[in-house]
Amino acid sequence: MIIAYLFCLTLLLNPKNMSDIATVTAPLTAKDFVTDQEVRWCPGCGDYSILAQVQKVMPTLGIPKENIVIISGIGCSSRFPYYMNTYGMHSIHGRATAVASGLKAARPELSVWIVTGDGDGLSIGGNHTIHLLRRNFDVNILLFNNQIYGLTKGQYSPTSEENKVTKSSPFGSIDHPFNPLALAMGAEASFIARTMDRDPKHLQVMLLRSQAHKGASFLEIYQNCNIFNDGAFEIFTEKKTKPDEVLFLEQGKPLVFGATQNKGIKLVGFKPVIVDLAEGDSTDDLWMHDERDFYKAQILIRMFDDPKLVGHLPRPFGVFYETERACYEDSMAMQIDEVITKKGKGDLDKLLKGNETWKIN
Repeated sequence: MIIAYLFCLTLLLNPKNMSDIATVTAPLTAKDFVTDQEVRWCPGCGDYSILAQVQKVMPTLGIPKENIVIISGIGCSSRFPYYMNTYGMHSIHGRATAVASGLKAARPELSVWIVTGDGDGLSIGGNHTIHLLRRNFDVNILLFNNQIYGLTKGQYSPTSEENKVTKSSPFGSIDHPFNPLALAMGAEASFIARTMDRDPKHLQVMLLRSQAHKGASFLEIYQNCNIFNDGAFEIFTEKKTKPDEVLFLEQGKPLVFGATQNKGIKLVGFKPVIVDLAEGDSTDDLWMHDERDFYKAQILIRMFDDPKLVGHLPRPFGVFYETERACYEDSMAMQIDEVITKKGKGDLDKLLKGNETWKIN
């Protein structure tokens, strides 16, 4: 205590240290979240953009750096904690969600972010991902989807399209790919969204929406791997094609897209159909987006699954679905409080003994 007192007194009496205090209490900026580590991604990788947008968003959250934790598994995306000046952990393949679950259960006040990829989070880590989502821990999952295994040099991944020729599928992949958002929907995630690395403004908005959600947020980010799968999402990012191929979802607004916002989507039964607004169709007849509509969210998520069935439709980006549900860590705290506070101190020996016993003669 004496040492601490002297240290504080030294700070107060030293003008130089006074400026240090001012620096510490000053508003955070993106630079405050940059580390001294050399960023080791291939030049041109989409991960650079995602990193930059996360660093820009973090200061606006009003959360002290020491209360932010970034946990990753294995893969190119999983180097993320090295480059963020927060607490973090580069864990093991597919288990970032398990590590984050334990951390959030023990320290519910922390802002926990999980950075994973389509291989890490949907292959070896798929089981952990779905259980975190159904338990609804209040954490943020950023799933970088580049439809390839980048770190291990170009094998097909759980999201690679059928007939994908790679080093591990020289005659074309015969696997049917995952639709990540459909998987999250099936696991009853309480927040589901999609964005892309090459639309920084939209990416920032989706990061903020993810963080604001109370519960497990699942944000799929289309990320270009310019070495092993370059141009996989080019149709959604290039100026010439983006207006006609991307549908940005906005709460309470009609589904409209096109270079001059001249196209819309309406529902005919359960089937989405494109209409031409320039030919007299009214926006009043279009599908109005509602993030709380569980059934329509499933149609939106599946819109690109099989063009042969529904025709060629634009790819939706934005918040597909959001609902309110109790968070695991809150329910756990309530249960512990119920046992200890209201029923008296728990009897561990009695609990371990259980209600079923056998006598052996």
